[in-house]
Amino acid sequence: MEKIQILVIGRHPEILATVVRLVNNNPDWNATGCLSDEEAIAAFSMQDFKLVLMGGGVDEISEGKLREYFCAEKPGIKIAQHFGGGSGLLSAEIFEALDG
Repeated sequence: MEKIQILVIGRHPEILATVVRLVNNNPDWNATGCLSDEEAIAAFSMQDFKLVLMGGGVDEISEGKLREYFCAEKPGIKIAQHFGGGSGLLSAEIFEALDG
């Protein structure tokens, strides 16, 4: 079975690395982490993501711009927010977004 591709966007390198590592702990998921809007848009155009996870530090303006771009490029893309908490919360957010 092919892994579910998840794009993780955050502004804090250490936190982003942790979230990517936690996502990748699930053998069915593969996370790609991006720190900037430009990086996220470039990654999105090169890979077939099933979910975009917006992490901490992404302000409202960037979030709006990214949502607009992702939805225009791939209508129906799942977009969720992750504000922190443990790995259990992160997994629950991802499962909920993928099933929703």
